[in-house]
Amino acid sequence: MDLVFPHTFVPWFRSVAPYIHSHRGKTFVVAIAGELIHSGKLPTFAQDLALLQAMGIKVVLTHGFRPQIEDQLRAKGHQSRYSHGMRITDSLALDCAQEAAGQLRYEIEAAFSQGLPNTPMAGSSVRVLSGNFITARPVGIVDGVDFMHTGLVRRIDAVSIRRAIDSGAMVLLSPFGFSPTGEAFNLSMEDVATAAAIALQADKLIFVTEVRGVPQDPAQAADPECEIDQELALADAERLLAALPNPQQPTDTAFYLQHAVKAGRNGVERVHIIPYKIDGGLLMEVFTHDGVGTMIVDEKLESLREATVDDVGGILQLIEPFEKDGTLVKRDRTEIERDIHQYTVIEHDGIIFGCAALHPYPEARTAEMAALTISPAVQGQGDGERILKRIEQRARAMGLDSLFVLTTRTMHWFIKRGFAQVDPEWLPEARKRKYNWDRRSVVLVKHLK
Repeated sequence: MDLVFPHTFVPWFRSVAPYIHSHRGKTFVVAIAGELIHSGKLPTFAQDLALLQAMGIKVVLTHGFRPQIEDQLRAKGHQSRYSHGMRITDSLALDCAQEAAGQLRYEIEAAFSQGLPNTPMAGSSVRVLSGNFITARPVGIVDGVDFMHTGLVRRIDAVSIRRAIDSGAMVLLSPFGFSPTGEAFNLSMEDVATAAAIALQADKLIFVTEVRGVPQDPAQAADPECEIDQELALADAERLLAALPNPQQPTDTAFYLQHAVKAGRNGVERVHIIPYKIDGGLLMEVFTHDGVGTMIVDEKLESLREATVDDVGGILQLIEPFEKDGTLVKRDRTEIERDIHQYTVIEHDGIIFGCAALHPYPEARTAEMAALTISPAVQGQGDGERILKRIEQRARAMGLDSLFVLTTRTMHWFIKRGFAQVDPEWLPEARKRKYNWDRRSVVLVKHLK
């Protein structure tokens, strides 16, 4: 084994742990485009989904089958027809859709049945359940176009799905539904996934698609190098959607955005649009800070706020590695609980990525900023400065004249932000008595007025 590997693996695995804790017991609806299966990526994607289940996440999976239907129709010399961004499903297209759906169900169930040694599926036991969970209705005639056997979701049997996933099974929803009279309708994967996420009030709806996410400039959506929005507030997504033309094909920005907005409006807190072409993209989206695609949320997930007692565990987990390497002085849980009202934290999606404490010395009209910590996963993004500014605001609100820090390794960072070095004798008497002369911390002061 490479001797460097433990030194990279252990910090990485620790950084993932908060997400594992946060997602355990949550419900994810994952929708995969037919292109993912068509490109041969199903086996590795199934392994990633199995990992999610192994970590206690309840998964509902739905799949698309556009390219598979196209293949069937071409083989029969039949042309696909679309209107209003939907397939017109005549009798032949319905037969092709049913055949494609049956084949894909077989492939998906086979992928989750693998258990080869030395693969992520070794020792896994994923039960895949499918059934008539969807009641559908016809699209009908729109603007003079008869969509025939194309349908829309009328109802999702959320009770039965919930019972299945609570028992540990993964539920597979094919994009087919049936009317109360038994008539079959071809549905879109996006409609099925959105309706299922809303009915289940899922914690996440994840579209794994042929697009990379929502581009910052929709006019450059065709450029594979265009920048995408990593996080988009629901209100901003709604405004963007209103300004875009109606989607005609899946690569149009509005195609997935319209479903994300619908889900967000109806109680699904987070909707992700990620590219299927990135190997492990699902895991990176779920278990890293920035992810690989676009996340649409009802409000910005990152907040800078004062800490509460519920944050003690998160603060301890954040500062522990820095205490071990000597960057920070060790603090025990009791001490942090006692002083929790003095802490400021940065939280993102329920996970604390930064913190600092403000310990005032009113008699000397100064305060110490202590335990300033930013997670290595987000360093370099300005969070340290945001916390510093909030601490300065809190100190000014107390009527204090200065702010000081003690540090052994980050003096240059503070000096660049207006701090100046002073002799330890400058410290307030109460703090001077606790100064560790063996540690030889540098004392830096910033005047606030």
